[in-house]
Amino acid sequence: MTSVSKPGGAALVLALAIVALDQAVKHWILNTLHLPELASVPVAGPFRLTMVWNEGVSFGLFQAQHDVIRWLLAAFSIVVAVVLAGWVRQTRRPLFAFAIGLVIGGAVGNVIDRIRFGAVVDFMDVTRLHFPWVFNVADSAISVGIVILLIDMLLQDRAEKANSAQDTAA
Repeated sequence: MTSVSKPGGAALVLALAIVALDQAVKHWILNTLHLPELASVPVAGPFRLTMVWNEGVSFGLFQAQHDVIRWLLAAFSIVVAVVLAGWVRQTRRPLFAFAIGLVIGGAVGNVIDRIRFGAVVDFMDVTRLHFPWVFNVADSAISVGIVILLIDMLLQDRAEKANSAQDTAA
């Protein structure tokens, strides 16, 4: 068995922290605040807590109203998380590891909901800002992780081009 790099280990710890935070907030939304009974609660300005049972993928895309699709989405999310966890274990790039940790944590957080409830608990509502979706902590982690992955790819590409130019000049 190969060892886990320091950034890879940090990514896996971050993923666990995201899952824990996501599930704790969802527990609070469902069992303390009882948001399903309230439907919507104003928080501040355009931000509201609005209960949505999302049967689709992140942000309600590709609605999966059949049980078979629910389980296929859950299985797909698990496979993605396992593949990413295997991939990130050996990385030496901290920014890449951070991004992958966010994506893994978000994917696992949402798959737990899909398995437990048949749908994902979404509640963060900024639709008054013309953002069309209600989302959750896991969706946020996935989205931020993808943006950071894109930034990391751009930085890696620049570094490779700079190294290539130095090699050519030498």
